[in-house]
Amino acid sequence: MAILRKVARPLLASVFISGGLRTLRDPHSVAGAAEPVARPVSARVPKLPDDTVRLVRINSAVQVGAGVLLATGRLPRASALALAASLVPTTLAGHAWWKTQEPEERARQQVQFTKNLSLLGGLLIAAADTHGKPSLAYRSRAAATAGVRSAHRTGNAVGAVVADKAHDVRSAAGAVREHLPTG
Repeated sequence: MAILRKVARPLLASVFISGGLRTLRDPHSVAGAAEPVARPVSARVPKLPDDTVRLVRINSAVQVGAGVLLATGRLPRASALALAASLVPTTLAGHAWWKTQEPEERARQQVQFTKNLSLLGGLLIAAADTHGKPSLAYRSRAAATAGVRSAHRTGNAVGAVVADKAHDVRSAAGAVREHLPTG
């Protein structure tokens, strides 16, 4: 699986690096299309600039930076999430097929929109990839179980406290699991 990650991550990141570099070189080429999405985003996020060209540059820089991080395996989960977040406004602005009347252009934009949805799915998988290591919830449950076993073996006051806390951790983990989407 490690070799798969070493190949898959750069492949997934390549479209963001190349597209981000292209847009960084010429942000004005997409600023017009980005305007309908950029304005509402900048209005809702106070720290973002109002200027669409600057927002396009920021989005492109995120795509290049996070793409390089993902491709090199540095902070892969965080970089995949950053790319996913940057992909949403890019897709909405650049491939709004529902606004296009001409049938051939509409079909082309639908293909690009669907491609971006596929990329989003790949990024979400990459963001959830723990490299085969157990998740935090799994490690918490294992520690709680080990604490209970230790408490039963020792039979002392410290063991009772450990067992009580282990039960609390298992209950919390179960409550979290109940609220997670299944799939």
